[in-house]
Amino acid sequence: MTGAAGAAGPGSGVPRLVGACQEQDAPEERDAYQDPRLASVYQRGNEMPATSLRAWAELIAGYASGGRAVLEVGAGTGMFCAALAEVLPDAEVTGVEPSAPMLAEAQRHNAHPRVRYLAGSAQALPMPDAGVDLVLLSRVVHHLPDRPAAARELARALRPGGRLVIRTTVRERLDAPVYRYWPRLLETDAERFPSERQIVEDFTSAADFAVHRVHSFSRPTALDLREWRERIAGRAQSKFLALTEAEFAAGLARLDAELARGSGGGGGGVADCGGGVADGGAVPRGAVAPVEERYDVIVLERTPVGA
Repeated sequence: MTGAAGAAGPGSGVPRLVGACQEQDAPEERDAYQDPRLASVYQRGNEMPATSLRAWAELIAGYASGGRAVLEVGAGTGMFCAALAEVLPDAEVTGVEPSAPMLAEAQRHNAHPRVRYLAGSAQALPMPDAGVDLVLLSRVVHHLPDRPAAARELARALRPGGRLVIRTTVRERLDAPVYRYWPRLLETDAERFPSERQIVEDFTSAADFAVHRVHSFSRPTALDLREWRERIAGRAQSKFLALTEAEFAAGLARLDAELARGSGGGGGGVADCGGGVADGGAVPRGAVAPVEERYDVIVLERTPVGA
């Protein structure tokens, strides 16, 4: 589950959370995910070009160390579930999601013969012991109310040697394009998102996990700045719940001014992360350049009990 989208202007009825600065979600933000109106527009607000989605799916699938059982926790509308089923033709994929409206949208938008969607959470998975070979948490780890408890439950469901892929942005490398236009989001996200060290410590100290790899991966999230603007105008990510209507409008005006000047776009690539501080979301110039978004990828391996 990665946020909520919608045509969310004044009078839209879409919930707002002002000043959500804690590391994990406030109850109001978690409750927002149960709103059918948010779920109904989430898919469009979080789409990416097909080539980008496939590249991400191939990267994640590459960490499968044998076996056929794939699980996504916090699956949202199921984009990654369906994509993983496509790149892993022998896999059976399960998408677990706590929001009933999101599950309904997953069935509507991303039904697949080898994908099933189930109600559940990272702390209470509807999966047997050691029944999963690969788990994905995409833009979910900062939403977890109890990471150590989630680590123990994920370790229970994973077979020894299975892997957990955490797709996120860690606190010390926050660099999303939105910070260029809404700089206050950099402040609120710095308090909401855990650091790489916190994530690794929470999972490896609470359960039988060991670090396999930590790296960075970037792909276009929109073909150009104008397309990105259309999606971001619906507040497609949960981070926007921290803004007032006036703050959001001011950022959108900055984005529109840049579009009027004929600039925008983004850069990125693949790199191993050695630490350091991100640049606050600078977006390189370019009239029709794609808007890229980078994520940290933390891959943990389920070790044998007592190893």
